Amino acid sequence: MSEPLTIVLAAPRGFCAGVDRAIQIVERAIRKWGAPVYVRHEIVHNRYVVESLEAQGAVFVEELDECPIDRPVVFSAHGVPKSVPADAERRNMLYVDATCPLVSKVHLEAERHHKRGRHVVLIGHAGHPEVIGTMGQLPAGAMSLVEDEAQAEAFAPPVLGAPLAFATQTTLSVDDTARIVEILKRRFPDVAAPIKEDICYATTNRQEAVKAIAGRVDALVVIGSPNSSNSKRLVEVAKAAGCADARLIGGAAEIDRGWLAGVARLGISAGASAPEVLVEEVVAACRRLRAVTVEEVTVAREDVSFKLPRELAS
Repeated sequence: MSEPLTIVLAAPRGFCAGVDRAIQIVERAIRKWGAPVYVRHEIVHNRYVVESLEAQGAVFVEELDECPIDRPVVFSAHGVPKSVPADAERRNMLYVDATCPLVSKVHLEAERHHKRGRHVVLIGHAGHPEVIGTMGQLPAGAMSLVEDEAQAEAFAPPVLGAPLAFATQTTLSVDDTARIVEILKRRFPDVAAPIKEDICYATTNRQEAVKAIAGRVDALVVIGSPNSSNSKRLVEVAKAAGCADARLIGGAAEIDRGWLAGVARLGISAGASAPEVLVEEVVAACRRLRAVTVEEVTVAREDVSFKLPRELAS
């Protein structure tokens, strides 16, 4: 008889409303205009999702000039600099913007602060598409990026005494970001904060769910892609919350008998761009190796949904 294994599923996990909307946008665009439909950057950071959409007729590219002008192009859920839709319009291209509405909220707030004369400090990770898109909403030099506590301590406004505001990438560690914000508020007491938290509900809920199970399991896997910010943050959160053996995996192929040896309780979560089918496949892979019992720990219920763009809503 194989050694028993208890799997503890964190909930919520997996797809968020912004990811679900972005995938629907690509699928509906293919149905409406036929294949191929071009997508600038991975629509969401998950290989399984990307390959599924490719099979339906999506073609993923990194830059707009890789798209023929006579085919539709979809902009990814992470958002794009203002220059990208402007370029598409100059070329008379048909485009659909799949930017998550919660990312668009950050864009609009940054513009509002800029119009009021504030220099915007963006807390985020350099090179991430969301950060590139957000910084591209304002003229060069109007926004500064701060990635960690050390940079927050060292940050100097471009103009001494200029009024400041801060915004954040939507997929950051809640706890790490809170510490960076504390530093900015201590150093610049008048810094303007977002009207409502920029880190999105899905990021927050998934991190809270991982915290709830991290101390109750021997090991924990987060299903997600290595370029997924929110997935990587879940691994960090698990380790900080008491599960030293936490790791990011792409799917069931990475479940290893040797690694599971000695693990009596395994936690499983999934990043916001990872579909539930990948969770089911990981559980099935564990069942092939061990006698599995499944528990689920739920910290929040999610019923958020976002409207599709008008051109695809019907």
